Amino acid sequence: MSARSTFDQLLTGQSAEFQALVRAAKVVAATDVTVLLLGESGTGKELFASAIHQESRRYKTPFIAINCAALPEALAESELFGHRKGAFTGAVREHEGRIRSASGGTLFLDEIGELSLAVQAKLLRFLESSELQAVGDTRTERVDVRIIAATHHDLHQRVKQGLFRVDLYYRLNIVPLELPALRQRTGDIPLLLNALTAQIAAQHRLPAPRYLPRTLKALEQYRWPGNVRELRNFVERMIVLLPGATIDLENLPPEIRMPQLDEPTFFTLPDHGIKLDELEQQMIRQALYKTHGNRSQAARLLGLTRDTLLYRLKKYAID
Repeated sequence: MSARSTFDQLLTGQSAEFQALVRAAKVVAATDVTVLLLGESGTGKELFASAIHQESRRYKTPFIAINCAALPEALAESELFGHRKGAFTGAVREHEGRIRSASGGTLFLDEIGELSLAVQAKLLRFLESSELQAVGDTRTERVDVRIIAATHHDLHQRVKQGLFRVDLYYRLNIVPLELPALRQRTGDIPLLLNALTAQIAAQHRLPAPRYLPRTLKALEQYRWPGNVRELRNFVERMIVLLPGATIDLENLPPEIRMPQLDEPTFFTLPDHGIKLDELEQQMIRQALYKTHGNRSQAARLLGLTRDTLLYRLKKYAID
């Protein structure tokens, strides 16, 4: 399979921030290394995980995705590792668990920061030994599974809060890939809008709406706090409610049409002006101080990609 074809089929974007991430993901896909996908909710972490799987040597094997935040705490261990019949009240039949279901393939653990500490300990053992033990079983067995994890949390901060195991954090954080927010993907909104419109219109068998230039400008200026997921939901709403119509500003939701009502000004330019370079350097130094030098976390505080922050660190000679 061609890495270019799979990533291009699943993922749309030409911005420098997005393409840098895709290049890194293609390199990672050729290995079996554990991957940690970081980024805000709605940025497409499951699509990236799927693309990495499909471009790996495991592409003919299962890709199993599980949302750890949706697992009831009492059942999380059983859901992941399986259980034997009679292992607990309600265990009326044997359950193989998601890890066994992904045998030979890839297990995608979305929102891994939501797992309990007890399940984290058992997951760490599996990552280190490839051995698992079902609930109610005395035997262990080896299972060949690649792990791709994802979270929108700052796991380093959760470690400091005692909510995430530090040893598991370092075991997962071998190759972290940070997905940029949609507002950081310069020029990608028109591409995504066109691709999603064509896809969703075909699914619903409805004519695609058209967007006026001033409407497109409003969509590009909106910050999209829900990221690509929010954009997709917007596109589907327009197709269902206004099939084949010309979308003008009046057809947009108020938060997009009048973003100034929802986005208060946090900084007022002084009458005497500022030196922008000096202000930027101060903000970068503050972000690094607040994150104890962690550049990925500092980039998130500043609303930048890690590569953009590294460029500015070099530009201003900040250690």
